Amino acid sequence: MLSSVEAWWAGLCALPFDGAQGDNPRFSLGKYKIFISLSASMDTYLAPHSQSILNDGFTIVDAIYTSSEVAAIFTITEAVDPSNPAFRKTEDLFAIRQFLKEVPRAVPLIFNSNLKALINNLFGDGYFAVKSIYFDKPELSNWFVAWHQDLTIVVDQKKDISGYGPWTVKHNQFGVQPPLEILQDNFTIRIHLDDAGADNGALKIVPGSHLKAVCRPETIDWQVETETLCPVAAGGIMIMRPLLLHASNRTTNNQKRRVVHIEFSRAVLPEGIDWAEENEYCINPSLP
Repeated sequence: MLSSVEAWWAGLCALPFDGAQGDNPRFSLGKYKIFISLSASMDTYLAPHSQSILNDGFTIVDAIYTSSEVAAIFTITEAVDPSNPAFRKTEDLFAIRQFLKEVPRAVPLIFNSNLKALINNLFGDGYFAVKSIYFDKPELSNWFVAWHQDLTIVVDQKKDISGYGPWTVKHNQFGVQPPLEILQDNFTIRIHLDDAGADNGALKIVPGSHLKAVCRPETIDWQVETETLCPVAAGGIMIMRPLLLHASNRTTNNQKRRVVHIEFSRAVLPEGIDWAEENEYCINPSLP
C-alpha cells in the first residue's frame, strides 16, 4: 500500500524522463526523473505543511519510511562498533554523534526519495546537513527534557568572531550561538523509528514561539501560550525550526524511543570557522 506521500507521486512516475522538461530534474526515483516543482498535486499536498512551518514552527508528515526501511536502518545501526569515540552508551541512552559520517551505510536509507522531495519542495535548493545524531532511549530510561530552544550550531574550532557567542565545548565539539538570521533560516528533521506518543516521550511544543526570536523558558506566559503534543508514528517525521520552544516528558510505557535528529542549513560561515559536519550529497537533487 502506498504511503500518503507516495500516492501523490505515483501519478508523476508514468513516463520515463526524455529531456522534454529540461536538463535539471529535481530528483531521481529509480529510473524516472520527477519534476515535483511543476506538480500542482504536490503543491496542494505540501501547502498545509508549508503554512504550519511558517506559522507554527513545525509540521508532522507520516509514512515517509516503510516498515522495511525502518528495519534496515535498525540493522545497520545495531551492527556498528560501540567503542567508537563518537558513540555514547549508558544504561539509559545510546547516542551516535555525526551519525551520517559515522554510519555512512545509513545515508541512502535516511535520504530516500520521499525525504529528498519534501526537503527540496518545502525549503528549496542549497540546504545541507550540518548536524546528525542517532538517539536510542532504552525502555527503562526515564528522563525528561526541559523547555528550550536549539540555539547553537556545531563548528570545527573556536574563534573570536563578532556576532558568534557564547561558546560551549561538549564531547570535543565546539558549539556556538550564531547570528539570529542563521537560526531563523535553519530547520531540523526528527525521523521517528518508533512510535512516539504522550506515554513515550513525544515532543511538546509552543506553537509560534519560533517567531519570538530568542526567548527564555522562564519567560513563557502560560496564561497566553498553549502547549501542543506532537505524536509521530514510526516511519514518520517531524520538521521544526530550531527557535521553536520544545520539551518532552518521561516515558510511562517502557517502550524504546529511537530517533534520528538532523539539522540543516544553507549558511556560509565567516572565515575562520566551518561546519563540524557537512553532508551535501544526501539532499543534492541531481544525485540518485
